Amino acid sequence: MEGADNRKQAGFTLVELIIAMMVAAVVLSLAVPAFGDIALNARRTTVVNALVRDVHLARSETHKRARTVSVCASDGGRQCALTGQAWHLGWLVFVNLDRDEPPRVDPGEPVLFARPGFEQGRLTANRRAFHFRPFNKRSTAGTLVYCDRRGSPAARAVIVSATGRPRVSARDPARRPLPCP
Repeated sequence: MEGADNRKQAGFTLVELIIAMMVAAVVLSLAVPAFGDIALNARRTTVVNALVRDVHLARSETHKRARTVSVCASDGGRQCALTGQAWHLGWLVFVNLDRDEPPRVDPGEPVLFARPGFEQGRLTANRRAFHFRPFNKRSTAGTLVYCDRRGSPAARAVIVSATGRPRVSARDPARRPLPCP
């Protein structure tokens, strides 16, 4: 028996393979929801940070230009939305030279930034627009709330003070849970 190979064959039996697949399925079933939350948290952070950035832009531009700068909901990036409730469709930052209310982008008024909408989640506000005024004049105070399919426990608010400073919170200004439609 000089030509016979007495080494054991390496590999898995069918039973071992089935058990390994079952363990992998259990681990994946536990991990997939966590990855879903990570994706939702990242999306929420992206939208909220973009909004805070654009409020800071409006606030700084009003002092730089010595003009009223408005931030309004917009569907399409060219004009303020009529209702102002659907901020998730996008928003505009523009120099509101004639300080009209409701705000409207008129010929000659520079649009500083147009943020496109986003598909998942919802952004609502208790104001049609936010106006930032120069020389220590009062700005529009209000709250914008971002909600996704997780509802109120995962919602975030951007609260804009009368001085125009934004802050992010998991509660409304009265420390109540945020309302999600």
